[in-house]
Amino acid sequence: MLVYNIYHWRMNGSYSLKSVLPVLVPEMTYDGLEISDGVMASQAYFTMGEISDPAELARLRKALLEYCRQDTLGLVRLLEKMRGI
Repeated sequence: MLVYNIYHWRMNGSYSLKSVLPVLVPEMTYDGLEISDGVMASQAYFTMGEISDPAELARLRKALLEYCRQDTLGLVRLLEKMRGI
């Protein structure tokens, strides 16, 4: 099993995806996404249960899926980066 110990001062002591990704994979951003952080994602998820308008529900679902896609792709890019270190 490989163990990586990676730290950069720009992570500000945090190992969250939103802190690590800009340092190790700067081309991956959440700019331009309607949902751009975990708090917004949680709020969107719970709001979906209260929406009766199908168009609004579809819009919010799409935004949440785009955010989740970016998170997943970010984790893949981090793993690729760490394997190259």
